[in-house]
Amino acid sequence: MLDTKSKLVLKILAKESSGGSYKIFESSDIISLLPKRYRTDSEGIRHILTHLERQDLISIKYDDDDLYCLAVLPFGFEEIEESPVMKVKEKPKTNKLTIFLSFLFGFLGVMLGVVITYFLLKLF
Repeated sequence: MLDTKSKLVLKILAKESSGGSYKIFESSDIISLLPKRYRTDSEGIRHILTHLERQDLISIKYDDDDLYCLAVLPFGFEEIEESPVMKVKEKPKTNKLTIFLSFLFGFLGVMLGVVITYFLLKLF
């Protein structure tokens, strides 16, 4: 299970690398592509990349200080596609006509029940 920062980093790596081939990344480039809310330092990026590699989502060929040569593995691309964080949920639209008609028919049903009850009580 990946946290939000790891998923965002994985998404950035997949977007920047083409077809799973190895590409050289600097940690400052990855940091600058992260949203401001999730920015971290180079040590944080190192931990995230190590975690992604242990999860077999990426393959790191080498890392030299803040320079990484890595590729996103097929399982990493699958994780991005299935990730619920990356999907935007649409807000269901409320149909005002449905709400109005439900209220109207509910009200009419109650009134009809009151009228029927009144006449039944009058008969007995």
